[in-house]
Amino acid sequence: MKSVKSIMALLGRLMREDRLSFFGLVVLTLLVLLGLLGPWLPLGDPTRIAAGPRLGPPSWDFPFGTDELGRSYLPRVVEGIRATFLLSIVAVIITAVIGTLFGMLAGYFRGATDHLVARGADILFAFPAIIVGLLVAAIMGPGQISAMSVISIATIPLFIRVVRSVTLGVARRGFVTAAEVAGASSWRVMGVHILPNILGAVIVQLTYAMSIGMIIESTLSFLGLGVQPPQASLGSLLRQGSAYLTVAPWMVLSSGIVLSLAIMSVNLVGDAVRDALEPLRSRKLT
Repeated sequence: MKSVKSIMALLGRLMREDRLSFFGLVVLTLLVLLGLLGPWLPLGDPTRIAAGPRLGPPSWDFPFGTDELGRSYLPRVVEGIRATFLLSIVAVIITAVIGTLFGMLAGYFRGATDHLVARGADILFAFPAIIVGLLVAAIMGPGQISAMSVISIATIPLFIRVVRSVTLGVARRGFVTAAEVAGASSWRVMGVHILPNILGAVIVQLTYAMSIGMIIESTLSFLGLGVQPPQASLGSLLRQGSAYLTVAPWMVLSSGIVLSLAIMSVNLVGDAVRDALEPLRSRKLT
């Protein structure tokens, strides 16, 4: 009950003080619900060929028009939302768990462990995501697993750096020293005393990594290294529509606008979460 009241209070504050972040939250919620409920909504079959005219413009029957095979583009965009969000969320959550663990190990133990983890993160950070995507696709083949692997490889250095930095500060606090003096094991200190105090930074980084993951997934699918036909993602729909840009621009516009709204809404919600968890950062000096 208390958590529900806190969420409602945060929503009320966003409506009063930060209309842009509230708009982002509404858009993100609508996109997530649309992606989750898409198969049960009366939007049509995204794989049905010749459902309408080839490259038909937007109309009452086909709000987003049709593609080169006569498939309704609206259910395909909804399927693309689901694929892009799902792949990004799964990859980023896996990355958050691994990156948080290694970041805490580096920040708590310091010394050789810190040096090894930090240098490993620097090495991963040095490789552009597209180069990593080409390498992974060459080894594993294009597909969803390859896309998630690239997202994880590209975002895990960010988690390690952020978690290591905040862990270094928390590990020097008095309550951590008291727990160590009392005989608590290193794993208990990290899990009980350090982790709860760095969760705010992890959540903020999670939202930032989510937007990066969506960009990477869309880029890989646009290059043909991500989601493969007949499945659709927003990136693969952009690639499909780019071949008919001059005769059917709605194919690019619909998927491109939805992808832009998704990334923008995630960033706006991430800013709101950061301000809520770190109020001193947004407080004006008097």
